Amino acid sequence: MAYLDEQQRQKLLDELKTMTFNQARRRLRRLDPRGRLAFFRNAQEVGRFMTRFDLESLGTRVTLIEGHRDAAKDGKLKSEFELVEVIVEPTPDNRL
Repeated sequence: MAYLDEQQRQKLLDELKTMTFNQARRRLRRLDPRGRLAFFRNAQEVGRFMTRFDLESLGTRVTLIEGHRDAAKDGKLKSEFELVEVIVEPTPDNRL
């Protein structure tokens, strides 16, 4: 499979922005059979959780950034996550 060029990465970014986190995650898992989950909901900033997929066959790295909020429903505290940003970038070996 060929690496994604800049135009294809931009198209993927625009597609993922319109999806929810779970839809984007499923799309990325189906996109590259050799792809792997680098990290899941890693807290590198307060209130922002990052999930990264390395799509090795496509030469692309995708980071999904979620915002976190606690909400009280029926007397119980529940965590709500919302996809706020998507970053699509080439891997170091992708020169396209």
